[in-house]
Amino acid sequence: MIKAGIVGGTGYTGVELLRLLAKHPDVELQVITSRSEAGKPVAELFPNLRGHVGIEFSEPDIEQLKSCDVVFSATPNGVAMTMARELVSAGVRIIDLAADFRLSDPAVWEKWYGVPHACEDLLAESIYGLPEVNREAIREARVLANPGCYPTAVQLGFLPLVEKGLVELNGLIADCKSGVSGAGRGANVGTLQAESAESFKAYAVPGHRHWPEIHQGVGRMAHQSEIGLTFVPHLVPMIRGIHATLYMQLSENVADLQSVYEEKYLNEPFVDVLPAGSHPETRTVRGSNVCRIAIHKPEDSDHVVVLSVIDNLVKGASGQAVQNMNIMFGLDETTGLDLVALMP
Repeated sequence: MIKAGIVGGTGYTGVELLRLLAKHPDVELQVITSRSEAGKPVAELFPNLRGHVGIEFSEPDIEQLKSCDVVFSATPNGVAMTMARELVSAGVRIIDLAADFRLSDPAVWEKWYGVPHACEDLLAESIYGLPEVNREAIREARVLANPGCYPTAVQLGFLPLVEKGLVELNGLIADCKSGVSGAGRGANVGTLQAESAESFKAYAVPGHRHWPEIHQGVGRMAHQSEIGLTFVPHLVPMIRGIHATLYMQLSENVADLQSVYEEKYLNEPFVDVLPAGSHPETRTVRGSNVCRIAIHKPEDSDHVVVLSVIDNLVKGASGQAVQNMNIMFGLDETTGLDLVALMP
């Protein structure tokens, strides 16, 4: 059994990790930390886990965490990097669901997150955990950076055409919408029902922290750093889900775009390329680890429109983290993740 710990288990990604790991046949949950809820039974805070998770929240204790095989960090940005070196030295593998290890350049990290990186040595060896791109490297990772929710949906939509060099790279557009759970569980006036219901807005248009992550990932796909990317996120009045509408200009004529995507994702267990002409809905992935994609080419145009939907808390966060754990420990990638989406 894999002995697992979770640091910061009271947010939405933390409780989603608990939901998934509680039923995982190869995982024993050893410890879950929370300074604010230490001593409280997990099922008291999250009654949906009653009968499935029997442990209590505890104060963060690095020695206790060292007894784990893997530690998931579901903490705010800047926390995982302060404990990573000691855990890795003890042989613990780390999966960080925040952004501490996503950006390979520490100067870029400091620019976007406002503080110097605390362990540049581990940053240099960290693996970006998008399985559809980095599966082989993930197997050996000691420090794994779980991708952000927007970057997951966007990169999976861009990947097949970008890596084949079939689109212009100076005018990529990612127009994305997210449910309010993407803002976290903390009290925030902007995500109150009275503020967000029956409303729809863009935010962080001048610059969102997921922009450098997407830019870095697309550049790696294309094997070049000069990428023209516009990323605009929006908040929509739903709880879960991300819908990414992606615009690309073809650099050459492609007779069958559908086949490009179907061939790329033929053996990917968590990417579903829908039939030509489809319009994926976020509700079809709610609670599942699946990304659903559809490809459109407007008439008399050299542009492609790709639609990509995920559950931001599953494939966009905790589900992908479990998928990465499965790869890291040599398990079948789908173990504990064979989830049917919730309808309605």
